[in-house]
Amino acid sequence: MIEQGDDPAADGIEQGKRLIRTGGDKGLSLADRLSEHFHRLAWRTPLHGLRLKGRHPLKLIAVADDPFLGDPGRGNALLDGKLSFRGENHAVVTLDPAKPGWSKPFGDYFHSFAWLRDLSTVATRQQAAPVAEALMRKWLGVHADKVTDPAWRADLWGRRILFWTAHAPLILSSTDLVYRSKVLHALARGARHLDRTADRVPLGAPRIAAWCGVLAAGLMIPGGDPRRAFGEAGLARALAGSVGEDGGITGRSPAALLDAIMLLTLLRETYAARRLDPPEAQSRALTRMVTALLGVCHGDRGLASWQGGVPVDGDTIGEIVAATGVRVRPLRQAHEWGYQRLAQQRTVLIMDAAPPPIARVMEGGCASTLAFEFSDGPDRIVVSCGGARGADLRLPAGLAEGLRTTAAHSTLVVGDSNSTAIHPDGTLGRGVAEMELSRQETDTASRIEASHDGYVRRHGVIHRRRIALGADGRDVRGEDSLLPGGRRGKPGPVPFVIRFHLHPGVQISPTADGAGALLRTPSGAAWQFRAGGAALGIEESVWVDGRGIPRETQQLVLTGESPAGGASVSWLFHRAR
Repeated sequence: MIEQGDDPAADGIEQGKRLIRTGGDKGLSLADRLSEHFHRLAWRTPLHGLRLKGRHPLKLIAVADDPFLGDPGRGNALLDGKLSFRGENHAVVTLDPAKPGWSKPFGDYFHSFAWLRDLSTVATRQQAAPVAEALMRKWLGVHADKVTDPAWRADLWGRRILFWTAHAPLILSSTDLVYRSKVLHALARGARHLDRTADRVPLGAPRIAAWCGVLAAGLMIPGGDPRRAFGEAGLARALAGSVGEDGGITGRSPAALLDAIMLLTLLRETYAARRLDPPEAQSRALTRMVTALLGVCHGDRGLASWQGGVPVDGDTIGEIVAATGVRVRPLRQAHEWGYQRLAQQRTVLIMDAAPPPIARVMEGGCASTLAFEFSDGPDRIVVSCGGARGADLRLPAGLAEGLRTTAAHSTLVVGDSNSTAIHPDGTLGRGVAEMELSRQETDTASRIEASHDGYVRRHGVIHRRRIALGADGRDVRGEDSLLPGGRRGKPGPVPFVIRFHLHPGVQISPTADGAGALLRTPSGAAWQFRAGGAALGIEESVWVDGRGIPRETQQLVLTGESPAGGASVSWLFHRAR
């Protein structure tokens, strides 16, 4: 138990290390049960504000285990006196929350207290506590008593409560009772703020984070059983609105899905600290989410770079999935979420087979419809540039926005335009509205045929893509077609480009006839590329790595023009050895 006014000499237990585990409502009398029912009914009334005034001591009941490792680089930077996030650095000693001269992503990192995980990964409590306390005092001095944006944004409060309760020994080990009281009072006030605002944040990971915070407070603050019941109902609504039946998340971002999985897993550890089981609905949702996540992972077990994410390595994904306790196979068809997976032998192909996310549920969505990535065992071959939402914060804004375009993905581009418009303010406009998709599985191959109307309004053509993966995994065959669409076709030929961005580890050599190329992977495999119906070229490209840093690479480019009647281009990746 971590409690205001504890005397370390009284029981010989250091402050920040007291743990008392209590159960739920088992053994309560009928009168007690009726009392708890009354509190649930009164939770969102004026009586709510009186709940913690004198009835319960201000303390934490337990400390949850954080099952995830943080980023060692960021943790070591903190030990060196710098708060670092995606290439942006600020000295702790001069950090001033009242005058935030930082970017929005950096501010979210600071206000969420996610840096506690990074710090605890590289340091002992004795080393880390002074650093954590220094940053906590800065935050409390500006934000503890004043509701401000973004510090009091509900999703950030949800994350903050999860991290404060899981890393309490780092922030509550001080012998300064006034400071400890401020931390605990801020926690209680933040929990009450979340009760009122958790349903106001956007669906997806933000709303899940907010309701996880409500539940963590209900589990860790004494007298929280009514809040726990309230929070479980709220989280159930958030999951129902944010997670589809196939496990995909609103906004279509695999990185956001990974974030939500980690939030639910940390919340489960909070239940475990109280020796309680989470509701079955939470466990079922987590299982579906892990299945969908694995469906967008490559042969190296790492996450693909869809919707602006950066690739996450296979070891990290494996550790996260292991922490969930979920054991499932990758999902092959996520119709609602919009990703299709073909897997044969060593070859894995992942296709974006849905319109981009709508702007109100996803900032920074990408115009990547019908793009694909594919890998051969541990080697990624065709990729997306990625990184629009996870790139190093030092990158020019123009480059980061360019990573969202159709041309930054391995698909067909008509007239040097995006399949879905990207406005100057970053929002998505008109484009892909309707799609058709069919999939066939036979003894010889797995096939996908899909089309979208993203170019109909501007260019009068429909893009149709067919991809087949042979049963032995050695052939990836494709055909891209432009078909007349709309009420009337556009006059004159329509220029198009088909791009295949290659992973930086792939070495490329053009064939003598100029109609193909030989690709060699780091593992020594050789893939032959051939195409018909368009001119082949090799151009420079970039690929954003797991640190958010762009790396130079190359791309295969097929160029041509479609006459009024339409055009088709066939292509093949064949594994020679």
